[in-house]
Amino acid sequence: MSKAFTKEDDEIPERSVRVRSSSGLPPGAINYLTAQGERRLRGELEELLLAQTVKSTKGARERIAELQRVLTSATVVAAPESPADEVLFGATVTVREEGGELTRHRIVGVDETRLDPTWVSWVTPLARALIGTRVGERVRVEEAEFEVVKIEY
Repeated sequence: MSKAFTKEDDEIPERSVRVRSSSGLPPGAINYLTAQGERRLRGELEELLLAQTVKSTKGARERIAELQRVLTSATVVAAPESPADEVLFGATVTVREEGGELTRHRIVGVDETRLDPTWVSWVTPLARALIGTRVGERVRVEEAEFEVVKIEY
């Protein structure tokens, strides 16, 4: 019999499994939250805990566990004490798209994006391009170009 069809090594090393955090961030990445996002998530958790009964749904129990993991692992970032003239985490940025349309995006933590449709995670290409820019500067994300028009905190 050919050696190609025989088992030569019984001790094949196990593949290492990369464990992701509940937020979907890679291990070691900091799970940032804005102070407002932390308050809203904590409020949702408190409401779920108050409404919890023996007959609570599996979905409610899973959401409670998820919120507890998120809030335990989060690093809350306060807004700057004085208005910053550059885009930082937690900023609401108004940008002008190439066609002239104005859109607003708030740069938040990955667990906050479901709280408001205009909020984008700090790890998205758009947010990463905007962080550190000032009013009047332009950024390119994939095929689109954006001009920073206004920065609010």
